[in-house]
Amino acid sequence: MSFPFPSSGKASSSKDTTRNEHEEPSKHAPGVVLDKDGKPCRTCTSSAAWMAMMKSSPGKKLTPAAPVAQPPSDFPPDVEELGRSTWTMLHSMAATYPTTAPPETQSIMKQFISTFSKLYPCWHCAEDFRGWMAKPENEPKVQGQDELGLWMCQAHNAVNVKLGKSEFDCSLWKQRWKDGW
Repeated sequence: MSFPFPSSGKASSSKDTTRNEHEEPSKHAPGVVLDKDGKPCRTCTSSAAWMAMMKSSPGKKLTPAAPVAQPPSDFPPDVEELGRSTWTMLHSMAATYPTTAPPETQSIMKQFISTFSKLYPCWHCAEDFRGWMAKPENEPKVQGQDELGLWMCQAHNAVNVKLGKSEFDCSLWKQRWKDGW
């Protein structure tokens, strides 16, 4: 099994993905994200965009009896479901993190965040997250629960801004993820 990244952190592929200047770029439905090998990435594409692509693919005869609102529950998660589930897990981890984390726990959390950013199934989301964390002001804050919770909220808000979504008031992170409304 190969992952969409090598251990060195640089993208590579056994295929040459460079295009020659006369080659037409492949046409896909709007919103379809291509993997590093140039093929549509199921994990990085919303279900709606994926279904639109499948309906417009030559040679594919998809004529659902009714419009597809939700993919079947046994369908692989799309980028939206994956994102929601991931943020739920990450915020929950922050909410249960020690108030003051010992050095070993801090080290483990930093390793987790680093590893997570390399193994996340949506490759372009993972690259974007690593790029955001590479800025000195965005380095993971793992000293304790309050710092990690605030940092996680700021990371989530950075993604929300890129997606055109509203930002969450980070002063309420603990109420939302630890104490409950």
